[in-house]
Amino acid sequence: MKPQDLNVIVATDCGSTTTKAILIERADDGYRQTFRGEAPTTVEAPFEDVTRGVLNALTELEELSGRRILDGERIITPSRDGEGVDIYISTSSAGGGLQMMVAGVVKSMTGESAQRAALGAGAIVMDVLASNDQRPPHEKIERIRTLRPDMVLLSGGTDGGTVTHVVELAEFLAAANPRPRLGSTYQLPVVYAGNRDAREPVAETLKGKAELHFTENLRPVLERENLAPAREEIHELFLKHVMAQAPGYKKLMEWVGAPIMPTPAAVGEIMQTIARRQGINLVGVDIGGATTDVFSVFGEGFNRTVSANLGMSYSVSNVLAEAGLPNILRWVPFDLDEAELRDRIKNKMIRPTTIPHTLEDLKIEQAIAREALRLAFVQHKQLAVSLTGVQRTRTVSEAFDESLAGLTLIDMRTLDLIVGSGGVLSHAPRRAQAMLMMIDAFQPEGVTRLAVDSIFMMPHLGVLSQVHEAAAEEVFVRDCMINLGTCVSAVNRGKAGAKCFDYAFEADGEQRQGTVKVGELKFEPLGEGQTATVRLEPGRGIDLGEGKGREIEAEVLGGVVGLVFDGRGRPIAVPDKERSSVLTQWAQALDAYPA
Repeated sequence: MKPQDLNVIVATDCGSTTTKAILIERADDGYRQTFRGEAPTTVEAPFEDVTRGVLNALTELEELSGRRILDGERIITPSRDGEGVDIYISTSSAGGGLQMMVAGVVKSMTGESAQRAALGAGAIVMDVLASNDQRPPHEKIERIRTLRPDMVLLSGGTDGGTVTHVVELAEFLAAANPRPRLGSTYQLPVVYAGNRDAREPVAETLKGKAELHFTENLRPVLERENLAPAREEIHELFLKHVMAQAPGYKKLMEWVGAPIMPTPAAVGEIMQTIARRQGINLVGVDIGGATTDVFSVFGEGFNRTVSANLGMSYSVSNVLAEAGLPNILRWVPFDLDEAELRDRIKNKMIRPTTIPHTLEDLKIEQAIAREALRLAFVQHKQLAVSLTGVQRTRTVSEAFDESLAGLTLIDMRTLDLIVGSGGVLSHAPRRAQAMLMMIDAFQPEGVTRLAVDSIFMMPHLGVLSQVHEAAAEEVFVRDCMINLGTCVSAVNRGKAGAKCFDYAFEADGEQRQGTVKVGELKFEPLGEGQTATVRLEPGRGIDLGEGKGREIEAEVLGGVVGLVFDGRGRPIAVPDKERSSVLTQWAQALDAYPA
């Protein structure tokens, strides 16, 4: 069916705990998301059939919309006479999603490239093996056996280079002879994306031990990365092998009108679609109970990272361990004993489904969220260092020099939009709280828009973008994304209390102007859909993103919160002695909490 013929679309996201279904319908003013249903995912015992959860979610959708979608256990397609749908599409992370191991000869080069390829394909990377990772052979073999990945990505060597190291990695795989996590009757899929000259010896080494698939080299030459072919092969194998082994997926694959995608890969697709169609650079984050995914699109470079140990419930103790107590406490606007904070965090970990009951609980949870987001973003910047699809990468010497981590792709001065998702951001009692958390965690520079995903429909729209790109963008902009507003930030810090910058703009026919002092947050209302041209005049030595002392004029977009003028500089410093009063002032500036 052609994209223009799609009038009624149903999409599901089969998550690890919940299957979420949405109905998208074409109206006179374009495509809109109209109804949403959900049901528990049924991939595990006693049901062991993912389609049961899908049918239950679609039944709820029928009840809410009054539209007949199912005929028994069959989805009615195409739509006719007010019943049925034109296409059914789905994503999945049920059963733990796609779990992979990657291997490369040099950890900081081909190992890193393999990791970026797997993450971009929507995988959780369980471990990165490398010839130079200092682990003895028996440890590597034991690690492969223990982890039981769904798939392995093997890379290493430039085309025409040495073959011995990559063959050695294949020998470790052969010695481990791992059994895949799902299904005991098929061989483990291994994608080989290394030196062409090593294909024959690698095939010989893994003969009878794995199902080997060849694709183009991730690093055909040292100065260039080529991730797309490996990502496509991983997607293909995910459908044919991993999904086919999961309970009920064969039936689900017969129902869909487009290939099922791993949930994170679908989120990455919608991010890339929006960035390309709107010509912007963006960063997206999805913070969950166990993991935090960060996505970025800068020019043609797309990167995704999974911080598998940073989350708000199951992994909340890891946030404490990695950030440290002082870093979490600096965001708590009242005196709190360190022992009490530890107890609260442990309680959250052992009772992961609890939600804050008091304002104090909420402020502590949001303090932890700031650190989880900050750490996940730091990890993302460390991995997003290659210009995928652009002929510019680190030189050999730079690849080995960890002090040159500044070569990250993430340029905060050219960042246009930050999109937040996940319960702690999407369901914050006040939208101003979500905006403040994102500003504190990501510390945008210059002029940056902020938004949150309303009900986490980005996976649905990502798979829809493969079928009908324009419809996916329309629904994303109008129903998925809630514009919070724009943040205007100083890049450096001046003397406390001195003038940071003056601002002036016109809104609702009224001229507004003011001065932001160093260390101050200021708020101006600017409603959803409203735009304004802001003129900014920095104080002495202050950089607003265009260089020290340079005046700038920028177009800003309003939102449900409005305009935030941030004079705190970067990095944000929270004074230890006046912590409570300073944090309270910042929150009051945005009316983030009840008085």
